[in-house]
Amino acid sequence: MTSNPEGILTTPIEDLPGIVGRTFGPSSWREITQAEVTAFADLSGDHNPVHLDPAFAAGTPFGTTIVHGYFTLSLVVPLMAEVFDVTGIGVGINYGLDRLRFPAPVPVGSRIRVHGEVLSVEEVAGGFQVAPRVTFEIEGGSKPACVADMVLRYYR
Repeated sequence: MTSNPEGILTTPIEDLPGIVGRTFGPSSWREITQAEVTAFADLSGDHNPVHLDPAFAAGTPFGTTIVHGYFTLSLVVPLMAEVFDVTGIGVGINYGLDRLRFPAPVPVGSRIRVHGEVLSVEEVAGGFQVAPRVTFEIEGGSKPACVADMVLRYYR
């Protein structure tokens, strides 16, 4: 298992039990554009005007359009791939979430990044179940955009 100065945690599958308590990240910053939010609205069917209509959003407590929480969460895949790598696997899957919160809205045009900590690792048939807590930061923000206790499975 290795960590380099950029916060990347790389671990062979057989060493997963030894990474409990280890941290990873932060990833690079990722800007979220209005065009991406609109595309997500079309894909998800969530056309709440707080995400799409700047005039409507200006009259809300947010003052501007905000990113869908689930769109923010979906960016965990590319962002976490930058900073968390399990090698020697046959397949890795997202098994679910134990806890998910969106403490602060992400204004469209903001930049986010992730960092995390491995909370637990358990052996399962054919591999390991890993539970990292992933936190999304908003550049310049005082509260996280999203905190997710993920459940991942890695099979040999």
